[in-house]
Amino acid sequence: FAAWLRKGKTPIILVANKCEGNAGKPGLLECYELGLGDPVPLSAEHGEGMADLVDALTPYLPEEEPEEEEAQDEGPLDDEAAEARDNAKPLQLAIVGRPNVGKSTLLNSLLGEERVLTGPEAGMTRDAIAAEWTWRDRPVKLVDTAGLRRRARVEDKLEKLAVADTLRVVRMAHVVVLVLDADAILDKQDLTIARQVIEEGRGLVIAVNKWDAVANRAEALQQLSDRLETSLPQVRGIPTITISALKQQKLDVLLDAAFEVYRLWNRRIPTAQLNRWLQGMLESHPPPLVDGRRLKIRYMTQVKARPPTFALFSSRPVEIPEHYTRYLINGLRETFKLPAVPLRFLLRKGSDNPFD
Repeated sequence: FAAWLRKGKTPIILVANKCEGNAGKPGLLECYELGLGDPVPLSAEHGEGMADLVDALTPYLPEEEPEEEEAQDEGPLDDEAAEARDNAKPLQLAIVGRPNVGKSTLLNSLLGEERVLTGPEAGMTRDAIAAEWTWRDRPVKLVDTAGLRRRARVEDKLEKLAVADTLRVVRMAHVVVLVLDADAILDKQDLTIARQVIEEGRGLVIAVNKWDAVANRAEALQQLSDRLETSLPQVRGIPTITISALKQQKLDVLLDAAFEVYRLWNRRIPTAQLNRWLQGMLESHPPPLVDGRRLKIRYMTQVKARPPTFALFSSRPVEIPEHYTRYLINGLRETFKLPAVPLRFLLRKGSDNPFD
């Protein structure tokens, strides 16, 4: 095998495993007979020698490119430049939901081809399946995922791996389309999936599938609206699109909603504008007294996007009550038009001088 490898041009690193203790030293010396240079001794089971392996690999690493998040934060951009930058990158769009709600059918309908297997049986999709696609000159990476059942019902080892793969896709996505069955709108498992998406900081769009088979549509929409209002109050204004994946109805509306959520997910608000808004909020509803003393809120800034994350600097940040934080978050959503995306709010201790 070593003789076959030497015929190629790919660099070769010889690794000698199971070298813990002194028992592996004779075998390590025999590795020199292969003529592949100095072997790297390690123990994969015990984690020994990994630093030496990294040192051996380092000369062959490609030049580092800035990560997407860092590229976001290199400096302020005007709205047109930011939009052009976002349009050039593919939208990572994940399709999730319970088993047998029509996720794979939706992906096939969007692509216009039978890309993945579909059928009446639940659990046909095991692995996350990605497909590169372009919609209205915008690059999109669609990912179909395995259905997520309640954890107590997941016993098969293969299904556990499929669920872990789905959760990994959610963490890598920009926007997640949660597909619901119109006959069972927002049951407990749907809400669990939605909360997981929000906790990961991803944009969320709800697609109610099989809408063509619903008899009382007004009642179904009202039920969905009530459940969202009571069960997901931390994210208001989530787009809810009624579709039929099989008949390809309202798929353009679904994608329009996904790109709008993506735009909001990338939104940046200038610090000066934020603090003018904050001053008005403090005057309308001052912070409460704690131990007879007024809490002093100094200033506020947006520390990152994707999702929008804000830092609020105060004299005693740990004592700011939760209801006052919710008051500020709701005001942010209303004033700066930020529905449907999770907002992260960090409380920090700060002085009067924001540059201190």
